[in-house]
Amino acid sequence: MNPNDKNKPPVAGSQPPPFQPPAASSNTVAQENQPPVAENNITGDENNPPKPKGGATFRNILIAVLAFFAIAQLIILILMAPKSCASSHDTTDDIAYSTPQKVETTNERASSNFDGKLASVLAPEIPDSMKFCGENVAFDRIDMAERLDRELTGTIYGQTNSTFIIKRANRYFPILTKILKDNNVPEDLVYLAVAESSLNIKALSPAGAAGIWQFMPSTGRDYELEVNEFVDERYDIEKSTVAACKFLKKYYSKFGNWATVCSGYNVGMAGIDSSLVRQKANSVFDLRLNEETSRYYFRIIAYKIFLSDPKRFGYQIKENQLYQPIEYDIETVDTPVDSWVTWAQGHDITYAQLREANPWIRSTRLPNDSGKVYKVKIPKHDSLYRSTAGNEVFNRNWVVD
Repeated sequence: MNPNDKNKPPVAGSQPPPFQPPAASSNTVAQENQPPVAENNITGDENNPPKPKGGATFRNILIAVLAFFAIAQLIILILMAPKSCASSHDTTDDIAYSTPQKVETTNERASSNFDGKLASVLAPEIPDSMKFCGENVAFDRIDMAERLDRELTGTIYGQTNSTFIIKRANRYFPILTKILKDNNVPEDLVYLAVAESSLNIKALSPAGAAGIWQFMPSTGRDYELEVNEFVDERYDIEKSTVAACKFLKKYYSKFGNWATVCSGYNVGMAGIDSSLVRQKANSVFDLRLNEETSRYYFRIIAYKIFLSDPKRFGYQIKENQLYQPIEYDIETVDTPVDSWVTWAQGHDITYAQLREANPWIRSTRLPNDSGKVYKVKIPKHDSLYRSTAGNEVFNRNWVVD
């Protein structure tokens, strides 16, 4: 370039010379004079605004969806909060409370304390006293009240087992209470059977006690029950209940107190007798016993309180949900049976139905060399179907309809 031309005006139509940045000095960055790039505009074009990123849009949608489901779940939990396990504690004829018991419903208490978000857990009221087998039992003594409290609370909140007990009781209480009454044994002792087996007629303990009254093999034989590989009459509800009556009456005649007899049923009468002598006690309530026996009597009377009116503790059972008594035809057998399977088919029932109706049968055959007479139950057809079995209710306090 001619230095003399630098002050001349540019010729019309000519292009200006290209911009030549000055050479960078040793302490200057080469890009120093470059025009700045527009912020958030990677093109440098001010007329094209930046577009939102795809990740941000997806994140906003996801947050909105999660918030919606969280709110919906909270609404469902509030609407489905369960009702109280008990609505009231009324007195019964032989269970005395110091004052009438009023229990708030779950919704009442939850709404006042927890804004309806939590259900209440209600502790049962312990009576001042009650009658059991005609004997007065007082709970003013702290240890007596707490022992009953433990068993009653466990019964009420062991809902699965306790619900089955109510249902089974409708089937078996009519049989058990009649036999107890016919043998001059207090009907309250039906609750001893509940404590022993939960009214599971096929119950078998790890120690080998069997049936609804949980007789050991030797004790069963002592009370005229046949126990072998072919027949085990501990599972015969009628015969085992008669045997239990004999056992209970025998020891009541010795001790004169049903609480002592019940405790002895659990640990053995000899054990109770020796403990009374060794500890110089006049009452079984004053004995230091093993944990299970110490709790046993209180478990029995807890079942009496509970089964007197389960509705008080929140149990909602309908008539058609109770297990119905089963009606049978009785067939006598006094000869050997080579095959119970064939025998059942000849009586228009299955082998499974035969064993269910007669749990004392323990094998597929019966030698019966002695010619003993056995009464075999054959369930009537109508008793095998819900549509024809009917809806008998032993205790109206067990149902809500």
